[in-house]
Amino acid sequence: MAMSDLLSNPTQRKASRLAERLQALGTAVVLIGLWEAVVWLFRVESYIAPAPSAIAQAAWKGIERGIYPANIAATVIAMLIGFVIGSAGGIALGIIVAEYKKLERIAYPYLVVFQSVPKVALAPLFVMWFGYGLVSKVVMVASICFFPLLVNTVTGLQSADKDRLDMVRTMTATRWQIFYHVKLPSAAGAIFAGLQVAIVLSLFGTLISEFVGSDHGLGNLITASQSTLDTAGMFVVLAILGAIGVIATSIVRFAQRRVVFWERRSRDTLAAE
Repeated sequence: MAMSDLLSNPTQRKASRLAERLQALGTAVVLIGLWEAVVWLFRVESYIAPAPSAIAQAAWKGIERGIYPANIAATVIAMLIGFVIGSAGGIALGIIVAEYKKLERIAYPYLVVFQSVPKVALAPLFVMWFGYGLVSKVVMVASICFFPLLVNTVTGLQSADKDRLDMVRTMTATRWQIFYHVKLPSAAGAIFAGLQVAIVLSLFGTLISEFVGSDHGLGNLITASQSTLDTAGMFVVLAILGAIGVIATSIVRFAQRRVVFWERRSRDTLAAE
């Protein structure tokens, strides 16, 4: 490949990403316009499907009343604390299970049984045990985030290249050195994939807890809007939830690109070829 092509690749990639974003923005504008037109032409009742303009008005009223900041903070705080606790617990236990085969055979069936229990069914129980505050939401989120990280950590550690393991063992590497220099880097991609799943599930778990019993949070706003048939207000909260999910997922992906940097370099090398 010519040097000029190598130099032009970054610029071309940036232009391509910009074009994709503009295309996505244009598609969103068109869809919103069609939505507004359909509601206006067919005179759809606002409690069934409010027009985007009505949703914008509801958002502005909520901003004027100042109802969003405190409720967003309540949801995000519970989501992040539960995500950190559940993910850390899943990674830690995943490392232990992957390193000790006997423990895997003993503990794994019980963990699968726990995961098989619908977390929606556990939400009322958590509220009874821990009350309507932050603790019950954190426990709910942590229980949801725990298993994806456990499974991905075990899978990633056990998928380390056998030839590389044999090579470092012949070099008399200790168990810790084998884990840190071979197994952990091999599992990093799978762990971050689990984190991407868990961050989305953490928002889902927070909402479940707020639906079941909570006096603060975006889930509480949805319940309040439902009781008054304020569908436009519900759509505003759904848009906020979508934005939170996108931002949280983007942060995890950004961290993955920085931590698991060799995967990004490998992709760039393949793209250059």
